[in-house]
Amino acid sequence: MKRFLLVITLIGTAVLAGCMEENHAPPEAAPFKTDTSEDPHRQGIEDPMKAKVQSMSLEEKAAQMMYVGVQGTSLSSGERSMIQEEAGGIFLLGGNIESPEQLRQYTADIIQADENGSIPLFLGVDEEGGSVSRIPDTIENFPPNAVIGESADEEVTKEIGRLLAEKVKAFRFNMDFAPVLDINNNPDNPVIGDRSFGDHPELVTSLGTAVMHGIAEEQVIPVVKHFPGHGDTSTDSHISLPRIDKSKQTVKSFEMAPFRKAIKEGADMVMVAHILFPQIDDQYPSSLSRPIITGLLREDLNFNGVVITDDMTMGAIAENYGMAEAAVRSVKAGSDMVMMADTRDGKFSEVQQALVQAVEQGDIEETRVDQSVERILRLKQKYELGNKSAPSVDTGALNEKIEETVEGLE
Repeated sequence: MKRFLLVITLIGTAVLAGCMEENHAPPEAAPFKTDTSEDPHRQGIEDPMKAKVQSMSLEEKAAQMMYVGVQGTSLSSGERSMIQEEAGGIFLLGGNIESPEQLRQYTADIIQADENGSIPLFLGVDEEGGSVSRIPDTIENFPPNAVIGESADEEVTKEIGRLLAEKVKAFRFNMDFAPVLDINNNPDNPVIGDRSFGDHPELVTSLGTAVMHGIAEEQVIPVVKHFPGHGDTSTDSHISLPRIDKSKQTVKSFEMAPFRKAIKEGADMVMVAHILFPQIDDQYPSSLSRPIITGLLREDLNFNGVVITDDMTMGAIAENYGMAEAAVRSVKAGSDMVMMADTRDGKFSEVQQALVQAVEQGDIEETRVDQSVERILRLKQKYELGNKSAPSVDTGALNEKIEETVEGLE
């Protein structure tokens, strides 16, 4: 039995309109909300969300702090169990996606696995446009951000954000790992390139925040990335650890400029990169660095939303740290969620238990974990997450809107 009481009212079974067979349609649920009026753990606590966090076990809290990937093109029994253990989020990559029908079934199965859970999942995907597009090509793609940047049109760019959200919502995703706020000021950069809106902070700031607002207006959670900036690297962090040897002041005035504006304008979630900035922290990369996560992001930029790492299975981390070690280090540094694309061979339980043990042994204060879980739950509440039916999507009409918007860039 779950120890924490979250009331999600089932309002019948819903058929995903035109998308999947009736016997696969997960039940529709009311938006995620809290009600602890009868919670015995609430004694003396006015804020129901804080009461909810205090009612959770350490294992449940640790699971909420894990944003994990799945393998293959259908949900395995082990992955179903992981979801039922209340993982905080699930994300899909290109290798998980074959066709529109398969993707709709996959996300429906994920939601169905979560139907009896008391906290809804984040369900995320990378849909930036250009080369980073996961949604099947029955829905039109957008040109790379560099092309969008050439127009410098904020209103058109904001509409692109709205349409990106419509694309991912059509397949039940409630989070988009976009926009990219990196400034592309290194021509040898192998991983950012035309994913950036350009090489000027002002341009990246204005267009990046426009996309962020567009996505959020469609009730999809935008994730700005890759803090504090991945633009001036010549190494791909998917393979090994990049290094940017710049002063703290330069990073704050240049790389961080788009993030500063996005946070002032209400950014909900920030993804931290795997990059070493030796003049700020000569020991740990950004995703494990307290001077960067707590110092620059939390304190200097006053960010109190959810901080998530980039994928911990990328070479920059996997080649230098154990998964459990990296997760504990990242949480100690100030992260709220640890992203892991590969949870095979018991990695989910390994990391979950490492976080629990770190608290039990006094390496991480439980109040620190409580802060993270509260941020996660408040974000899920803000966007009214729940096992709601996928919207019925007129692909032809959506493609027409995308084509018209792209024409507006010219």
